Amino acid sequence: MANVKLPYGKSFLDAEISDERLNAILVSDMHHYKPELSQEELVQKSLENPIGTPRLREIAKGKEKIVIIASDHTRPVPSKVIMPLMLKEIRNGNPDADITILISTGCHRETTKEELVFKFGPEIVENENIYIHDCDDESMLVNIGTLPSGGQLIINKLAVEADLLVSEGFIEPHFFAGFSGGRKSVLPGIVSRKTVMYNHNAEFINSDKARAGIIDGNPLHIDMLYAARAARLDFIVNVVINSEKEVIYSVAGDCDLAHQEGRKFLNSQCKVNSVKSDIAITTNGGYPLDQNIYQAVKGMTAAEATVKPGGVIIMIAKSNDGHGGESFYETFVEEKDANKIMAKFLATLKEETIPDQWECQILARILINHKVIYISDAPDKLIMDMHMIPAHSVEDAIKLADEILKKKDSKITVIPDGISVIVI
Repeated sequence: MANVKLPYGKSFLDAEISDERLNAILVSDMHHYKPELSQEELVQKSLENPIGTPRLREIAKGKEKIVIIASDHTRPVPSKVIMPLMLKEIRNGNPDADITILISTGCHRETTKEELVFKFGPEIVENENIYIHDCDDESMLVNIGTLPSGGQLIINKLAVEADLLVSEGFIEPHFFAGFSGGRKSVLPGIVSRKTVMYNHNAEFINSDKARAGIIDGNPLHIDMLYAARAARLDFIVNVVINSEKEVIYSVAGDCDLAHQEGRKFLNSQCKVNSVKSDIAITTNGGYPLDQNIYQAVKGMTAAEATVKPGGVIIMIAKSNDGHGGESFYETFVEEKDANKIMAKFLATLKEETIPDQWECQILARILINHKVIYISDAPDKLIMDMHMIPAHSVEDAIKLADEILKKKDSKITVIPDGISVIVI
């Protein structure tokens, strides 16, 4: 009997699976990777050895307005480690710099003060100027041109007016942008809702290049990198983290060249071979990425890549924040046929993309081919409204899967952290 710990909120659920049924446990090698340096030392070393740029302290000299883009509450970026070192580096080069930390919410809700304190620590929250991006606040948005796809690049004016724009972030597999981090700090991080809508259109999401681990030919990435260059994102600090949300690798420098090095490291650690099974169990890596159903679609795509056609996905995500997107929720409440949802989106023009369409489209793609059993703290009705089957323990979910499949000896593949792997 195997006992597998599965991240759930800030804790874990235990899954006990018989040896006869357990087909594979797919785990990223990076969770076993042990760096020789501490988290702070890794970030500091990357700051001292930037890729494709001078040191940040040199770039900061003579700059009056400096904006640091930081991720929001939905991303487990270890900002308590990264941000103090970035601030120190900037002020070593320019003690009088006017620094603003710009929270890149994309189209997410506003980050609360409590969440900011959890992310940065009380000292930074109390002493630094922090501004939370609002993709719908037109008074703070500026149109700076056209994306390669034809969409308008409308961006937060604090970034446009900055003498120096830099960002922190982390690199992980991303289910349609290929990888997180780097250029994503700008698009979707600090652009208008209109710009996000156009970039996340149905045609792009439907591309076979819009998958985890794929950059070349990925239409979303092409727009994102262009946006970062157009916004003059001159320097990034991006890290790779393990399952404990600890820094195990860090890169700094040019927003593309440094990101490329981070991707190379991640690829060397997180690619796993698909092991086809009738049942695939996965998670969204626990807090903060499993706070809602919207984000949990990411983890489902890892299971999608290893479950057999017609098989069952068991998704584990605390989802204490509910569905995570009103349009996302309404799409599935208003239409019970996932095939019709998909057809509607594929017929939608780029400029007519609606909020959360991309997440709906990917969930619909999964639901067309698989039953999804969803373990969470969310109300059962909410899970059923989203066309999924509620469960409250791994044991109960496996029993439900057996009933759906009409057999009790189905093989099971477990992915303890679905967002940390690229299943090939």
